[in-house]
Formats: sequence, C-alpha cells, structure tokens
Amino acid sequence: MTPLDRTFRFGVLLSRAESAAEWRELARKTEDLGYSTLLIADHFGRQLAPLPALVAAASATSRLRVGTFVLDNDFRHPAATAKEAATVDVLTGGRLELGIGAGWNPADYQKAGLTFESAGTRVGRLEEAVQIIKMLFEGGEVDFEGRYYQLEGLEGQPLPVQRPRPPIMIGAAGRRMLRLAAREADILNFPDRPSVGVSTAGNPGLGLTMAEQMQIVRSSAGERYAALELSSLSIPRLTSNVAGVIETLATQMRTTPEVVKAMPGTLVGSREAIVDKLRANREQWDISYPVIPGAAIDSMAPIVAELAGT
Repeated sequence: MTPLDRTFRFGVLLSRAESAAEWRELARKTEDLGYSTLLIADHFGRQLAPLPALVAAASATSRLRVGTFVLDNDFRHPAATAKEAATVDVLTGGRLELGIGAGWNPADYQKAGLTFESAGTRVGRLEEAVQIIKMLFEGGEVDFEGRYYQLEGLEGQPLPVQRPRPPIMIGAAGRRMLRLAAREADILNFPDRPSVGVSTAGNPGLGLTMAEQMQIVRSSAGERYAALELSSLSIPRLTSNVAGVIETLATQMRTTPEVVKAMPGTLVGSREAIVDKLRANREQWDISYPVIPGAAIDSMAPIVAELAGT
C-alpha cells in the first residue's frame, strides 16, 4: 500500500432531502464548498436510502466522492453489499467510499423486527463480511466457509472501477473494532463520543484514552499503518462560549469536560482555534479526514477552504 501524504480533506454527513432536486442541490453545494466527500448514514426513518442516494449525488457533480457512513452490516448479506457497492462504484465512475460497521442503534433493530445480538456476535459477523466483500471486489468465484456466512462459487460481478477496491471505512473505538479496522480498513474513523467515562447511550465507557487507541491501531496495522487514513466524526461549534459549550456536551455525554475537550472531534471555539485543533489532531494523531455534520456545512466552509488540500 502506498503511504499517504495526510493532506486534509473533509467529508460532510447528509441524510435527508424532500425531493430529487433538493438532494442534487445539496450535492452540488457540498462540492462547491470544497468538501471531498458526501457521506450518508444507514438508518430506518426519515432519511434517504444510502446507496441510491449516492448515485444521485454523484450524477449531479463531477468530482465529489460519495460514501456510506456507515452501512449496518446486519441489514444486508455481505454478498448483496459487495454487488450493490461495486455497482455504485461503476455508476459513479469510481467515486465510492464504502463505510461499514457492526450496527449500534437498538431502535433500528427493534422497529424492523431484527434481533440486536451481542457486540461480540455483531463484530464477528462484520469481520467475516469484510473478508467476503474484499474477495468479491477482486472478482472471480468466491468460496467462503465461516461461522456466520457461507458462499460457494459466487462470482464477484460487476467489478468496481477502483482497484484493488473502493476504500473501505470502519468506525472504531473499542479494542476489537480498532484491531479490525487497523488490519482491514483503508479509512479508520473515530466516533464523536468518548471512549472513557460513559457514552451518550448510557453504556459503560470503553476505558481507552486516545493515546491508548492509537497504540492499538499502530500495533495492529503494522507496516500498513502508513497507508491507513485516519478520520474523526466532528462536533463543530463556532462560539465564544467555549466553557459553556464544553460543559453542555459533557453533560449530554455523561462524562467530564476534560474528556470532551480531549476528543479529536471536539471542534469548539473561534475559527482560528478550530484550525489549530485540526492541525494538532494531524500532528499528534495523524487525523487528516474530519467528517462534518450536515448542520455545520456552511459554518465550517471557511475552515474547509483554508485547510483542504494542505
């Protein structure tokens, strides 16, 4: 794998539009403001289905990359995911980034009548799914005998435009997911919630500082670390009331202000302070691919214009 130069690029997370015209306009705006990638989540409810929405966004733009942030592996068989993703890559001219995860939102499962298995089971399925998707992207007939999935002579078609495959993104914070992402992903995304303290869902914290997470990533990735792109889902707040915003976020996340401030994705303060934080994230943690929530697409645009490509 070729080492990255770790220049900044920015993604924006968008999920909703009331019409095809509105969605196309959002895609064009994303491209015009200098964002690298339009990303869409994968939930039930009032949001567009991710894969067809990405094709529509790409058709309205010329350079914009498109990606899932992230597909819930439990919603689709990995053979279907690979075929649909390869099709999107073909139809977008090689602009897909495939984000995939183990699933985290019990409400999605409950409303759809799906069983929300233990984290160990969900991650185990994801580990097999990533292997299957990679093999199908390579082409040829695939045989796979796993605990959760079995394939016999299934041919990977169509072949994606990007070779050897579209970049695969995995979000990770816990030890097992960090190891998986470090070994298998092309892009590793750190979430917008703390890995110490207590999470926003009320679950026990994972007990890992950022330094400890990075130690796991580097040791698990080994020589491929130099080609692993690191990303963070951001919480941008342009404000003069830094202490107040940090305190509010800490209360919402049921953790301490110190934990919130230390999170790479916490971008709170003036434009200059946020630029400094992003540069510090890259210098200290090699994070060069921040993902911005759609609500902040305009407020963060000047920062994107200043840093993207540098």
